[in-house]
Amino acid sequence: MHQKDLTKGNVFSTMCLFAMPMILGNLLQQGYNIVDTWVVGHYIGSDALAAVGSAFTLMTFLTSILLGLCMGSGVVFSICFGAQDKKRLERGICSAFLLTSVVALVLMFASLILIDGIMLWLNIPVEIVERTRSYLFIVFCGIPAIALYNFFSAYLKALGNSIVPLVFLGVATGINIILDLVLVVVYPLGVAGTAWATIIAQYISGIGIGMYTLIHDHKMRQAFCRFNVKKESLKEIANYSLLTCMQQSVMNLGILMVQGLVNSFGTAIMAAFAASVKIEAFAYMPVQEYGNAFSTFIAQNMGAHQTKRVQQGFRYGVLTSIGYCFAISLVLWFLAKPLILIFIDPQETLIVAQGIRYLHTVGPFYFGIGCLFLLYGLYRAIGKPGVSVVLTIISLGTRVLLSYFLSSISQIGVLGIWWSIPIGWVLADLVGFLYYRKNKRKLLKE
Repeated sequence: MHQKDLTKGNVFSTMCLFAMPMILGNLLQQGYNIVDTWVVGHYIGSDALAAVGSAFTLMTFLTSILLGLCMGSGVVFSICFGAQDKKRLERGICSAFLLTSVVALVLMFASLILIDGIMLWLNIPVEIVERTRSYLFIVFCGIPAIALYNFFSAYLKALGNSIVPLVFLGVATGINIILDLVLVVVYPLGVAGTAWATIIAQYISGIGIGMYTLIHDHKMRQAFCRFNVKKESLKEIANYSLLTCMQQSVMNLGILMVQGLVNSFGTAIMAAFAASVKIEAFAYMPVQEYGNAFSTFIAQNMGAHQTKRVQQGFRYGVLTSIGYCFAISLVLWFLAKPLILIFIDPQETLIVAQGIRYLHTVGPFYFGIGCLFLLYGLYRAIGKPGVSVVLTIISLGTRVLLSYFLSSISQIGVLGIWWSIPIGWVLADLVGFLYYRKNKRKLLKE
């Protein structure tokens, strides 16, 4: 199972070696998103790109609920593994699986029933309503598959195994890209083709990683055979998971509200935003995955009461994250136009110009989101997920309020939406770092 004890060895190298497969997996996923956007933009059109872009933001919000549950569960798994508490780990597995499964099914059925109301809330332009509805109806059916993959992936990563989730993600990405080309280019099914490609790949990865884990890990098999859900275990998983879920949901709800505001500026701005967000996701999402790896490292060491390694890990994490973000900001500054042209035809001059404008405004401040991901991971791992919720409210609350205020000023317009993003990041970072500095001894002792 390639389990790795993160409580031993050189702090910097241990964190980096554990994080690398997770980062590669994230890059694979973002690589698929770029191919998907390229296929839609070039073979279906800018209206379809706008429709898929809006749907992508909505699905990010919905799946963030599941991701939050699995991330919170992963922290409990990591603490149990670090403390070598096998019985607590087994009970945690059952409780987390039950909670994740119920939430996934509720999300899927609620989304399918409320699909028309959701599109109305998102201000989807009339000309792309049908395409958006077609795409959403299909991808909503893939929500249980997302839950399966993220649950088993969180378990494996909590035990220090970041290789197997990478393998299954890589297989799913390859299948997704092939099906995208077949169902859009060879058989022109439009946006429905991209949706079918997505959920087929999701079910293959979710079922595949679940079967692999059950076959190769006796603790997981034992837990599922007994399926012993205790009240205290369910409460522990809920305490970690629900607040992490709330943090992820608040974060993506804010993004969704901004998406609704962007949609009100028309399909050209929507298409520019969709292309730009895919590019920046590829750019800064690796540091998000590094934050998740960092969280597992902190949780295992907290379980083993290795507080010195926790402090060292935090210092190394901040330096590594900031260094990467500055480097990627420079790349996006100089390559903004060629990157936008990957998705948008050169004739679409307005869309291209707005995409470049977005990347030049937000790109120089990626260090803000990089540090924020580390702070989320830190407070989640030390048992203070509520602090992560507060930081998210500060970041996204600032973004939403400033977006609506600044964009209403005619001289600023859509540029106000772009500027509100880094301002929210930096404010949340300041609060997070100051809170840690003031309460470090108390937090690590608890």
